[in-house]
Amino acid sequence: VQLQASGGGLVQAGGSLRLSCAASGRTFSTYGASWFRQAPGKDREFVARISGSGGVRHYSDSVKGRFIISRDNANNRVSLQMDSLKPEDTAVYYCAANGWSLSADGWNYWGQGTQVTVSS
Repeated sequence: VQLQASGGGLVQAGGSLRLSCAASGRTFSTYGASWFRQAPGKDREFVARISGSGGVRHYSDSVKGRFIISRDNANNRVSLQMDSLKPEDTAVYYCAANGWSLSADGWNYWGQGTQVTVSS
């Protein structure tokens, strides 16, 4: 499975962005998928995950109520809608597949990352 993340950019606090992750491979719909993020000098942290069917979703406390993860298995795509963005959301965002852990170590496939910068 190959993953390609896109949609990052510069936005003011309170604004919105939508990240997208395009996946290759026929088995993508059987995998859990997730978004992680990594700020400079910090470890990669869990943001959100979604089951293969899309029926189960979990979020970190820091983004709950502001971000929504979704997937379109017909088009092999996972998205992250980010609203009410805060400067502390600034990071490189990565999509991942084939895992279920809250730790980055538990995921087997990774996209290349997309930069999100939120100005105050």
